[in-house]
Amino acid sequence: MHDDVISFSGKLPNDTASAEVAFQYNDSYNDLVLSFANNIHTMDGGTHEDGFKRAFTRVINDYARKYNLLKENDKNFSGDDVREGLTAIISVKVQNAQFEGQTKTRLGNTEIKGLVDGILADKFAAYLEENPVVGKAIVEKALAASRARDAAKKARDLVRRKSAMESASLPGKLADCQSKNAEETEIYIVEGDSAGGSAKSGRDRKFQAILPLWGKMLNVEKARLDKVYGNEKLMPVIMALGCGIGEDFDVNKLRYGKVIIMADADVDGSHIRTLLLTFFFRFMKPVVEQGHIYIAQPPLYRLTKNKKHFYAFSDEERDKIIAELGGCNEIQRYKGLGEMDAEQLWETTMNPETRMMLRVSLEDAAAADETFTILMGDKVEPRREFIEQNAKYVQNLDV
Repeated sequence: MHDDVISFSGKLPNDTASAEVAFQYNDSYNDLVLSFANNIHTMDGGTHEDGFKRAFTRVINDYARKYNLLKENDKNFSGDDVREGLTAIISVKVQNAQFEGQTKTRLGNTEIKGLVDGILADKFAAYLEENPVVGKAIVEKALAASRARDAAKKARDLVRRKSAMESASLPGKLADCQSKNAEETEIYIVEGDSAGGSAKSGRDRKFQAILPLWGKMLNVEKARLDKVYGNEKLMPVIMALGCGIGEDFDVNKLRYGKVIIMADADVDGSHIRTLLLTFFFRFMKPVVEQGHIYIAQPPLYRLTKNKKHFYAFSDEERDKIIAELGGCNEIQRYKGLGEMDAEQLWETTMNPETRMMLRVSLEDAAAADETFTILMGDKVEPRREFIEQNAKYVQNLDV
């Protein structure tokens, strides 16, 4: 949204600590604030991050009020409003750094909050005065975020009222499981009504729930929270999982220990998986971080030899089975989950004793953030470059 990276620095009068901040806005709806103390990534934040966020919000609100960009009856911007689209780095050097928390990745030095706050209060305020075009663009971005937040609140309240009026707040197509113990329960989010029907018939009703979805859902990388509420593809997922989104999100209310995405092994299935993963990453990140998200691995082939069936999950495995059996009477290539009957789907993809699943991890949130932005964002050129650089790694591509 502006050409230059904005950066400031300062230090305490006694030279026991110094701080640098650098930030830039883009037109996305996500923010990324990274903080460091003595070159250690403080993943849990701390006083330097608190000081930055507090002063950053205050400076923008003061600027907007001063130049009547916020009207008299308008509420002040929240921290989330002013940080939408912001990428920022805060780095401090402290002689006697105090790290807190279980993992010792939160800075605790109280004097650092005042240091970072003072740098922004002085230098960022002056920068906005000297660069009114950038200042106006930042305020307009925050205004759009604030309006979207109000719209999301209205949409959320509407969803709450609708749920309260209905006999149950669970989606109609959900086939729930009998157990309420999240440590043993799992929900399959299944692409298509046909596969959903087979999954419902083949499942173990005690601990497996089935939620069929049809068609491609909203790409949340290009949408704010207000567009998620009421979306006919995503609301059933939100309602079924039970942990909410936005201000209502509470990972402790997650109704299932495993959330399993089960889609066809083709390009459309891959797209649906990516859309769902983008949603979980942007709006339910702790669910991903705590290892609750899985991807089912349905077989690609069913091989038959003398009325006995064998399943292969890759071309290499298919060829190996054929070689070991000395040929097959029949080889079936599954085009989709809907081609499997209930017994086959249970045996290959849902039986805990025989199935294979991928557990989705979040080892590097910054890299994941960048990848989702490239793959699902508005910019075409970064996506084209990603495809050109990674096309040689593709092993299975349906044309």
